[in-house]
Amino acid sequence: MALKKNEKEFLLKLARESIGTYFKSGKRMELPPKSVPSKSMTENGACFVTLHIGKELRGCIGTLEAHRPLVFDVIENALCSAFEDPRFYPLRPDELPKVKISISVLSAPKPFPVKDAADLLKKLVPQKHGLIIQKGYARATFLPVVWEDLKGKEEFLAHLCMKAGLRADEWRDTKGMEFFAYEAEEFSE
Repeated sequence: MALKKNEKEFLLKLARESIGTYFKSGKRMELPPKSVPSKSMTENGACFVTLHIGKELRGCIGTLEAHRPLVFDVIENALCSAFEDPRFYPLRPDELPKVKISISVLSAPKPFPVKDAADLLKKLVPQKHGLIIQKGYARATFLPVVWEDLKGKEEFLAHLCMKAGLRADEWRDTKGMEFFAYEAEEFSE
């Protein structure tokens, strides 16, 4: 889904307003259908909402597969990023003005078959691919934007394995692991 400038602005404003509304009322905001700038935004979509204060991550929650209208996915993931990311304490009202919001709208994840570790390194494209790894019950993902913080494919894969609770080098055993790739349209305030 290629979003227009006004759609991106609407989604960013929606994410911020949903957090602000929750602070004021303790409830999820109601979204009048006429306020949505385009019909495509009411179609099912998957996104991640990321919160930063300065350069520090303050929350990041999302969905990998589209199962509700994109506008509602943004509202829900903004609230979860602010109040339910288990890595952080819930956002305080005085922090909201300092928060910078980013949204990543994801394409559908597709199986990313590889023959071995060398094939994985060859096929994986930095800044383009978001990646999901899965081994048994262990599962984790990194958005394409994470490539900005990690130097190179091996470091990306090692950190992704650790995020899933696996050994850093476990990605090298591709026979026991499943990979899924996706792309994301990313935009920020």
